[in-house]
This record gives sequence, structure tokens and C-alpha cells, in this order.
Amino acid sequence: MLKTLYQQIKQYRTAALLTPAFTALEVLMDVLIPYVTASLIDKGINAGDMENVYFYGAIMLGMAFLSLAFGIIGGRFSAYASTGFAANLRLAMYQNIQRFAFSDIDKYATSGLITRMTTDVNSLQSAFQQVLGISVRAPFKLVLSILMCLVIDARLSLIFLVALIILSFSLYHIISRVARLFQQVFVKYDELNQSVQENVTGIRLVKAFVREDYENEKFARAAENLYKLYVKAESLMAWNHPIMNMVVYGCIIALSWMGAHYIVDGTLTTGELTSLFTYIMSILMSLMMLSMVFVMLTQSAASAKRVAEIIEEEPDIVNPEHPVFEIADGSLEFRNVRFDYVTNKDRKTKVEGHKRSALFNINFNIQSGETIGVIGGTGSGKSTLISLISRLYDPTQGEVFVGGRNVKDYDLTALRHAVSVVLQQNILFSGSVLDNLRWGNPDATLEECRKACQMAQADDFVSAMPEGYDTHIEQGGTNVSGGQKQRLCIARALLKHPKILILDDSTSACDTATDAKIREAFHTQLPDMTKVIIAQRILSVKDCDRILVMDNGVVTGFDTHENLLKNNTLYQEIYAIQNENVGDFDEVKGGAA
Repeated sequence: MLKTLYQQIKQYRTAALLTPAFTALEVLMDVLIPYVTASLIDKGINAGDMENVYFYGAIMLGMAFLSLAFGIIGGRFSAYASTGFAANLRLAMYQNIQRFAFSDIDKYATSGLITRMTTDVNSLQSAFQQVLGISVRAPFKLVLSILMCLVIDARLSLIFLVALIILSFSLYHIISRVARLFQQVFVKYDELNQSVQENVTGIRLVKAFVREDYENEKFARAAENLYKLYVKAESLMAWNHPIMNMVVYGCIIALSWMGAHYIVDGTLTTGELTSLFTYIMSILMSLMMLSMVFVMLTQSAASAKRVAEIIEEEPDIVNPEHPVFEIADGSLEFRNVRFDYVTNKDRKTKVEGHKRSALFNINFNIQSGETIGVIGGTGSGKSTLISLISRLYDPTQGEVFVGGRNVKDYDLTALRHAVSVVLQQNILFSGSVLDNLRWGNPDATLEECRKACQMAQADDFVSAMPEGYDTHIEQGGTNVSGGQKQRLCIARALLKHPKILILDDSTSACDTATDAKIREAFHTQLPDMTKVIIAQRILSVKDCDRILVMDNGVVTGFDTHENLLKNNTLYQEIYAIQNENVGDFDEVKGGAA
């Protein structure tokens, strides 16, 4: 973990090294000033020698300016290094998340990833800044102050040793208990962020069902849990200051009483006692700063583990050692494919029984250029099936072939360019219509975008917008309808010029006439492209070359519409229900799991 975090310092290593160097110089000046003060008092003020007063005063002034300069320079390097370290951490996490397969994303909730990239990284940034500054300043000042006390009077230095023992024991007791609480705090942060994310994302649904009070209560519970943990942790940390004050005042009283006796005996001067008072405050303040550093490091230890976990996560799906970059055609074949969804519980315990098989013994062959329909009940495995084609998941067993080769042989980028998928959840990003379309091809011209929109039946409504293709799309596509969003996503996929185009129920929000026009455009204008159309309506797939019928993760039929009507019982039932306009075909067998 520490090695992973250290690697993210990168270009800020010089600043990270210069910070403690200038901090040490600053501390050196601070520690020497009280020693010069003793000479100013004893050799100048008490001796009535104004030349020594001016001399030692000038030295103290010079040291103070040097201390100020070193502190400012060290602070600038510290800020530069810590903010840069945090930026590198966020970038490293984000880049690795982009490499995640769907199975990797399943391991971490979105809210958890957001917490790690914000709260956890902020915690590490603060801790790193503390390490660069205070963790050097405090121990260095502590050691030098103790050495100066030993130089002035070794007998009185025993007072500081007793104080050190008391504070060290108290600090260990507090930190050991606080550390366990902070490990729980970030789990509660995930729950809080999840509540906020779900509410903001689904705010229209919340209002439509008048569930504001329920959402308020859910957020209040998450906030209350976080509040209780923080109160408990902060209450323990609050003991630090009273204990510190007790030790400080005890040392001052002991030093005053013993120092007075030594001055009367003539074994200690007034200037030396004054310096000792300054050093005792430096020692105890250094201990207080060290306690703050320990608390900060304790708090950030949980964050460090969570951040390093994301950076170190090895994606389940990676490029082969010698990848193939050329996909010959859009042919597609499944051989004895089985796929199991694995729960987080299974990942942690490695116990059998937490796997959920979604596909069983899938075998079929599709020729390049064919138009294939896929139909089946909710949960029958349709979306899982097409996720294996572009290696969003890898099969648990069996092989998937595209263009005559196993998909595991291909370069991931080349494969996903050749297999264009329009997912069930149609997502548009804030920006213009053109910006969204060019996700499919960053170099696409306006004419190419317009042509893709014409095939997707989107050109008419885009042209009717106030600024046409330059019209701004709000975040999430909230200023376009569901059907319009689907058509823009289809056009975006077409701009990739894929060999295989997969529509995962991507025309469900379109009327039947528009759906028919899209299918006709595909048939006439994309004859060489393999089209896989997942749909709920038989009307959307009946004209396909062949139709794949799925039920509970098993292929129950793969034939033309006419032959399926003759030979496939499930397809016959679906067709009968939809023709009679009675209910949803998902009800056919009590709902497919």
C-alpha cells in the first residue's frame, strides 16, 4: 500500500524533499533564539552592557527573519507537493477505473468510488502535508529543545522526561481507540453519498411518487450514523488537550519551584531559567503537534487503504500478450458458453453457493451481415449474452468468437470499436448534440453525423431544435424525450462504423412506426453489418433473418419468425399474448428469473 501511494508523488518528489529541509532550518532558528535570549538577559540586561544587548538583539532579529523566510519557502513547497500528490492519486484512480471490466465495477458501489476520490483523497492530502511539515518540525524541535535543556541544566531536564512518559502513554491509549472508529467512518460516508446520489439521480421519480419524506428520513439516518461515529471519535480525541494542558502546567510549576532554588543557590541564572521556560513550551507544543499528526495518520490510514485498493485493482479483463487488431467480419459464434454472476460476498469469502448462473450451455452461429432478433422474458439473460460479445464480461465457461477468432485474442479497443452496443440505459452527456454524437467518432463531420441521425430517425427532431446540431443537451439528456435519447444513442453507435451493431431494447421508447423505419434503414443501408436486436416486442424482430428465443439463461429456439411460430411453444405464447394485447409476455411463465 505505501509503495503504491509513494509512486504517486512522481514529479513532486523534489518539492516533497525540500519541504522538510526548509522546515528543519526554520526549527533550528526557532530553537537557537531562546539560547541567545539567555545570553541577552545575563550578559546584556543583568550586566548593564548595552553593547551586548544590541549585539544579541541583532542576532535574534536575524534569526527571526531567517526562520520566517524558511517557513514561507517550506510552506510553499509543502502546498505544491501535497496538492500535486492528491491530483496524482485522483488521476491514477480514475484511469484505473476506466480499465475496469463490468465485473470490477460490480465490486464497488458508485457512491464508494466517489467517496474514495473526494473525501479519502482529501484526507490523504492533509495527512501528506502534515507528514512533510509537522512530522518533521515536531520531532526535530522536540529533540533539539531537549538537547538545549540538557546543555543548560541536566537536572531540570528530568522534568521533561517524566512529561514525555505521561503524554506518550495517553496518546497511545487515545489513538488505538480512535483508529478503529475512523475505519467505520468512511463506510458510513459511502452510505451517505449513496443516499445523495440515488436521490439526485432519481429526483423526478421521487417527486412523482411523493417520496420526499421517505428520502429525507433515509438521508437523516445515514447522517445520524455518521454523526454518532464522529462524536465518539472526536470525544476521545478531545482528551488530548486537557491532558496536554495538565502536563504543561505541571512542568511549569515544577520548573518554577526547582529553578527558584537553583537561582538562590547560584547554580542557575535568570536568563537560563527564562530559556528553560521557553524550551519547555517548545517541547510540549511539539508533543501536541505530534499527537495531532498521529491522529491525522490514524484517520487517513483507512483512506490510504481504500485509495490504494482502487489503484492496485487488476482488471478482470485485460489485453492478451500478443493481441489481434484486425476483425475480419461480423460473424459471431457461441460455443458451450456459461456465465455466472459472482456476488461481493463470494469475492470476500470464496465460498461456493453465492454465484448466480445467468447463461447455460449457449451454442449458436451467426453469419456476417445477418440481422438477428433476441427475445425473452425479463431476466432471461439477453443483456448478459450481448455483454460477452464485446468482453464487457468474460464467460465463466466456453468460448465466444467474433470474425472467426476468440474474443480473448483481440485488442480490447479494436474489439469494442468493431462491436458497437447501444445499452438499455441510454446516457447523454452535457454538451451539444454534435458533442454527444462524436463520442462514436471524434472526427465525424457534420454530414456524417446527419447521415447517422437520418438512419436512426433523429435528424428531423434535431433539425427542428433551436440551434439544430449545436443545441445544448443538459446533463443526463433531461431536455430530450426518452425516444429522442434512444435515437441519438443509436446514431452515436452508427458513427463507429462497427462490424456488429447491438441494440439492447434500444427502441422501446419509440413508437412502432419509428421503430419500423429504423429497421428498414438498417436493412437497406447497412447490408454488410451484423445487427443484433434485443426487443420486448415481436413486432420489432419478426422481420429479422433469425430470432433467438431465451428463457432462464437457456436458448430455447433459434429460427425464423415463421418456423418459431410452428415449433417453439414459448414464442407462440408470447406472440399470442402480444397479438391479443393482454398484459406483458414476461407474465408467460410467472416471470423469467
